[in-house]
Amino acid sequence: MTVIQHLEELRRVLIVSIIATLVMAVVCWAYSDWILKLLLEPITAAGHELIYIGVTEAVMTKIKLACFLGFIVALPITLWQFWSFIMPALRKIEKIYFTLFVLVSFLFFIGGVLFGFLVVFRLCVRFLLQFGGPELIPMLTIGKYVSFTINFLLPFGLIFEIPLASFFLAKLGVISYRLMVKGRKMAILISVVISSALIASPDIFSVLLMAAPMYLLYELSAVIVKLVEWSKARKLKREKQLVVAE
Repeated sequence: MTVIQHLEELRRVLIVSIIATLVMAVVCWAYSDWILKLLLEPITAAGHELIYIGVTEAVMTKIKLACFLGFIVALPITLWQFWSFIMPALRKIEKIYFTLFVLVSFLFFIGGVLFGFLVVFRLCVRFLLQFGGPELIPMLTIGKYVSFTINFLLPFGLIFEIPLASFFLAKLGVISYRLMVKGRKMAILISVVISSALIASPDIFSVLLMAAPMYLLYELSAVIVKLVEWSKARKLKREKQLVVAE
């Protein structure tokens, strides 16, 4: 295809992905009350209530939540569209690797969001609410709470892609285990800096709650890179033995 045809195909992919996200957002709107109740569980379990202070805050919050959920639910369709756009340019073995990459990346993203909500987010909310003490009554608005939740969970889905990205980069020879070992101190610093920017909270505990899983994923990625290098070395040794035998 010509460049114009490629751009037209890319436009079609983007349009289909956007429509799929909007359709899924409408579907998720029907379940927004149930999902909102689930997200509010860390607050309601502590005996607190949420309010809204603007006339449109409640409806806009539900729209934002529906769009976020629609994006997650429609993610397989979006990935499939981009997969179909790239596939014709790949060889057979590359198609297999890329298909596995799309599937596993989606599972890792969902796993990261679930881990962030079920483990880290609950601890973070519970800890932050303790700062008020018995003298102060928290007046939490639904808009800010949902925005905080989305901004907290979305990065977890992204950072859970680190092991997968490390695997493919090691396969391509871009990174090595020695390089990742040398970068441990930098990885700790970057984890804390990114967590501080994403959490936007003054307490160090909340920052560490996000930075710790991020660094653990870095260490897991280092192990994966080492296994890839070991597999490559074993394959090369086997090929040399075959050459000598011939």
